[in-house]
Amino acid sequence: MILGGLQKLTLLDFPGNVACTVFTVGCNLRCPFCHNPALVFNPPEEYRISEDEFFAFLKKRQGILDGVAITGGEPLLHPDIGEFIAKIKSMGYKVKLDTNGTFPDRLEKILSEGNVDYVAMDVKNTFDKYAETVGIKNFDVELIKRSIKVIKDSGVAHEFRTTVVSPLHKAEDFEKIAGQVEGTENYFLQNFVDSGDLLNGEGLTELPREELEKALEGAKKIIPQAKIRGES
Repeated sequence: MILGGLQKLTLLDFPGNVACTVFTVGCNLRCPFCHNPALVFNPPEEYRISEDEFFAFLKKRQGILDGVAITGGEPLLHPDIGEFIAKIKSMGYKVKLDTNGTFPDRLEKILSEGNVDYVAMDVKNTFDKYAETVGIKNFDVELIKRSIKVIKDSGVAHEFRTTVVSPLHKAEDFEKIAGQVEGTENYFLQNFVDSGDLLNGEGLTELPREELEKALEGAKKIIPQAKIRGES
């Protein structure tokens, strides 16, 4: 497993838990608004950590941290992710897994093993605009549909979320996006933030507040509990 970095403490990434966040390297998508472009390709050596270093850190934090959030990049890109998760779980930690939903078979297997306590999946856009949003021509959106079903059927606590980016999203898209994950209780809109270090961020902006609220209203028609991330 190639690890691109470690955030030693987070109160935000794993709902209800004091956790650390570990970043895997590599992603099969090319979302222009990606705020971790170094993890998509090849992060600088100073940010990398070995598995041995990571598990040594976890050993020292036993009894202090509740859980580990695994993000990327795309964690499911790695064939050995299941073993990695199982080892974390064996140390007494809860595990949260982030995914872009492009590996439904691997996702189903991992969730069935019972080592993931919470899974968060990015739903990038309406299915008809997915290819443009993820930067991949002829993208197979059936992968996303299958992963959504896998997660909803798994019994594992979960959320779906969409990073809201203008001009890739319009407020009127969100009733349709919410319909794609209908049946879930946890759907979050996350307004885009320009970190200044994006994969291809030219011309991308956050949605104005009024439009963001309209987007939320649309989502709530399908999922009444839908929220803007960070707001009650």
